[in-house]
Amino acid sequence: MMPDQSQADWQESFVATNLLALGYSAWCGFLTGERGTVVCSLRSPQLSITGESFAVHYVPRSRLAPFLNAWLAAPDTVILNHHHISGHILQAVDRYNPETDAILLLESGDHASFLYLRNLPITPPHGYEIVCKGWEEFHFDPTAFADMRLFQVDLTTPHRRTG
Repeated sequence: MMPDQSQADWQESFVATNLLALGYSAWCGFLTGERGTVVCSLRSPQLSITGESFAVHYVPRSRLAPFLNAWLAAPDTVILNHHHISGHILQAVDRYNPETDAILLLESGDHASFLYLRNLPITPPHGYEIVCKGWEEFHFDPTAFADMRLFQVDLTTPHRRTG
């Protein structure tokens, strides 16, 4: 079964919107010493002041076959193009170029999709570098807070008026 065009458009939009996070996750995982795949689950996204977030995991190649067997056997997971998909995913993980590509398993609702992201416009190492530099910009040295003063007002205790 081929995904319909709206499914492909949605997935393309998801990848474009989350390119830095996906590349960062792919490269972090690869830096552990092993090729693998990024797994994103959109089943229960979290909404916060910064927007929507989702679960992201990196599954290294050595643990990928058992992961796929369990994941694809789950009764509420329907993967598109299911015929021989595990073998195809394992082969793609063995052959992809971690410098320019990423392998993504995307779970949304009751569907799961395998996406081979080739020639990413922001490569995984570059995405990793961008995220790390951004973190450094906003990561403060604890000594920078030495002169900070904290004034606290207890709002639960009734205030008495004086005068």
